[in-house]
Amino acid sequence: MKSHVMEVTSGADVAECLAQFARRRQRRVCVLSGSGTVVNVTLRQPAAPGAVVALHGRFEILSLTGTFLPGPSPPGSTGLTVYLAGGQGQVAGGSVVGPLVAAGPVMVIGATFANATYERLPLDEEEDGNTANDGGQGQLSGSGGSPPAAVGSGNNQSQQALAADPSTLLLYNLPPNFHVNGTHPNQDAHAWAHVRPPF
Repeated sequence: MKSHVMEVTSGADVAECLAQFARRRQRRVCVLSGSGTVVNVTLRQPAAPGAVVALHGRFEILSLTGTFLPGPSPPGSTGLTVYLAGGQGQVAGGSVVGPLVAAGPVMVIGATFANATYERLPLDEEEDGNTANDGGQGQLSGSGGSPPAAVGSGNNQSQQALAADPSTLLLYNLPPNFHVNGTHPNQDAHAWAHVRPPF
């Protein structure tokens, strides 16, 4: 997983830029937040199913979230949700169904990842029994080792021992020379998890 700060230039469609980024990089994009100004937005509002509203004028982005999955993806798994503030203080939001044109630079904070596993919930009884045997974890590509057992996998004693001493926790997907807070991962790696003294 990688974090990104992306700037969408004025006049560009924010949604189309993010979709194009996902396609060209062949990565899945999770939009965490965004800020900036957009113009003339078309939204599907959550309160009225099927209601599409066209908003004309300039609007400040209050919240921007969404996902973009390149290639074949399940319906409804790709798109943006935005909440906007108008010039008079009115707030509107919903799913973006048309262009989301930047009226100035729009900053988007997001994370990308290479693989996503589609799961249909709730799990069947048969599937639930199978995942308990393998720790409830799907195969992680490029993990370089076996993942830790999941909660409820029947390995409660070792989990309680790990929880009692946070310095014994394993740090996966880190290079061997990675230092957390200036220390080696096995030497007080979780020193930052202390209780803050009162004022």
